[in-house]
Amino acid sequence: MTETKAKAWRNDAVAKVTGRAKYADDYKFYGMLHVVPVYTDAVSAEIHAIHTDEAARMPGVVRIVTAKDVPGNPVYGQIQKDYRILADDRIRMEGDVIALVVAESRAQALEAAKLVKADLSPLPAIFDPEEAAKDGAFLIHPEKGTNIINHHKVRTGDAEEAFKHCDIILNEVFQTQHQEHAYIEPESSVADPGDDGVIRIYGSMQHPFVARRFSACVLGEPLSNIDVLTIPVGGGFGGKDDTAAIVAARAALCARLTDRPCKLTYAREWSMKESYKRHPYKVYYKMGLTKDGKIQACDVTVYADGGAYCSVTPWVTFRSTAQCCGPYVVPNVHCDIYGVHTNNVFTGAFRGFGSPQINYVVEQMVEKAAEALGMDEIEFRRLNCVKQGSTTVTLQKLDNHKVSLEQVLDTTLEKIGYYEKRKHNTYGKLNDNGEYYGVGIAMSYRGMSLGAEGPDFCAAIINAQFDGSIIIETGIHENGQGSESAMILTAAEYLGVKRERIRYHRSSTSTIPDSGTTVASRGTIMGTSAVVLAATKLKEQMSRCLAPELDCPPEDVVFANDCLTAPNGKSLTWDQAVLKMFFLREHPFAQDTFRVRDGIDCSWDEETGHGKAYFTWVYGCQAAEIAINPKTGKIRLINAAATHDVGKAVNPPFVIGQINGGMAQGFGYGTMEDLGIKDGRISNLNLGKYKIPKANELPDFIVTLVENYDPMSKSGAKGIGEPALELMAPAVANAIAHATGKRYQSLPMIIPPEK
Repeated sequence: MTETKAKAWRNDAVAKVTGRAKYADDYKFYGMLHVVPVYTDAVSAEIHAIHTDEAARMPGVVRIVTAKDVPGNPVYGQIQKDYRILADDRIRMEGDVIALVVAESRAQALEAAKLVKADLSPLPAIFDPEEAAKDGAFLIHPEKGTNIINHHKVRTGDAEEAFKHCDIILNEVFQTQHQEHAYIEPESSVADPGDDGVIRIYGSMQHPFVARRFSACVLGEPLSNIDVLTIPVGGGFGGKDDTAAIVAARAALCARLTDRPCKLTYAREWSMKESYKRHPYKVYYKMGLTKDGKIQACDVTVYADGGAYCSVTPWVTFRSTAQCCGPYVVPNVHCDIYGVHTNNVFTGAFRGFGSPQINYVVEQMVEKAAEALGMDEIEFRRLNCVKQGSTTVTLQKLDNHKVSLEQVLDTTLEKIGYYEKRKHNTYGKLNDNGEYYGVGIAMSYRGMSLGAEGPDFCAAIINAQFDGSIIIETGIHENGQGSESAMILTAAEYLGVKRERIRYHRSSTSTIPDSGTTVASRGTIMGTSAVVLAATKLKEQMSRCLAPELDCPPEDVVFANDCLTAPNGKSLTWDQAVLKMFFLREHPFAQDTFRVRDGIDCSWDEETGHGKAYFTWVYGCQAAEIAINPKTGKIRLINAAATHDVGKAVNPPFVIGQINGGMAQGFGYGTMEDLGIKDGRISNLNLGKYKIPKANELPDFIVTLVENYDPMSKSGAKGIGEPALELMAPAVANAIAHATGKRYQSLPMIIPPEK
């Protein structure tokens, strides 16, 4: 276990703290135009006409772009191609854009945008996904014939029969809410049409290749005509995938139509109105138990609000399906999870990706089960949790890595002092401080990376220069999480050189192969694995070329301490070795790809929900200690502890930082974050109204890293971005129950003031 005092290091720290780092809105080009989106007041309406003449006559206006101006296809999407880059037939949600005003200045574009008008006819609207899933419901996309985006299932054992033999059956309903990503930098993209015919896009995004695909579709041009460059991003948390790609595509469209650079930077209100959110879940959960404390059966039905467009709803709900019973062994499972269209803002990727909602439910259900059985809630977890060699609800055997669930549980119990503190739980009776007090815990397992959701691979390039310096790049995108630093540290370790030699080259879609989205906590496990493979290939090449110089077989060459050394004592410094490679006319260059296959593949049967959902798993546990003011209902987080098995901590201080941030985000999700959506309209459209935790509302968290090297990862490292967020809300939920004696089964958990 690691409680590190290691010095933190980031390759981009100086540039960011000194203001030298250039974000999207910092980019300026000669003759650059400014773009502003135009919205309507509608939530569901048919579009008859869009009137732009008056706006086009405004000073500085160069062009007004609508769907009819799109040279390619105005409809695209990563899974289902249903998103209107510019609305052409209907308004399906409040954030639909009907036009883009392109002007010499942003101020001129803003003024002209007020004059764009649309002739609309109101259409019925539907906001409840459970209602929208019913036959005969108003269709958001008539061409689909249904509002159901996807339906994932698990059919393991015979749940119906198993319930007949259970001693205790629990039936509960839970509701979670939309959550806003609240990144500090709103969406922004600048598109520059080059004299070579290539449009270069500089944007705040998590996946340049998605942005390239969206842009190519809208322009009706080949992918080679668009180059998306990596630049610093002011936060993403999963939120800068589809929406950021759409903004990039709109900027590219305007640039191509005007043949001038175009910038589209969102105001906070536009971002919060239009960008996708975390999926709200309506969950019906039935659990059957026998008197010996074993979970025998679960029946789970979930309606996930996908909003107006598909986005990545099938992928998000896939994870919820594979993890529908949490980290527990359940022999009989019947699970149905539906992604459903509504006229609400669309939903997509958010840190956690379908796990926070399910964990919030499952970790309360296990405590309710323990209470019904008269069992200790920790011992109930121990009895039912997955262990080495256990089989998951999808029939995957956990035998290719260390299953460390009990290890992280025990560590967290110790660090928070759980057993001593739970003696002071108030269960609805005020303590001597006039407060309700409680301590709660939650634990989880999480499948790493994309799993059976889709192809999973990542490329890395290592290019040694003749002076001994090294350039590396990977298909993982730096979103602010420190991935570039992790890749540099990994390359330095496996090449046996000083990290100061290595510079991370920010790749573009023209310099590195498409390596998938930087989501699903896959950055470290996929990126460092690719770096290890490329480093291994480079060492093999250098050993083969330089073995005669070292007078030893190639396989005996050791790379360490900035040298290449043979068993006979002969050695070359790294500088000497690289220079000799060039004299030998050998480029010290390697590119390789880490692929989830070749013995670590994933599989999935859509009808049964059986298969190897993920190629490896991570384990985590978090605890929360709270006090509640009965007069205000305010929940005060006194203390919190987290233990996570990360495989190998490549950059320990930043792993701990990730966990701290995730815990803060999870606390906000559980206790305060609310968009204020009513009839499809968001009332909390800025960070003044949309509340997230303040620094002075959070204690210093106790974070412990468990490092069980994972053989499924080439570097031994796994990931932590999402596991860090998905446990704080259920831990707080259990603490609230222990404090008040009541269960709060809707998010956010708002405690009403006592009169």
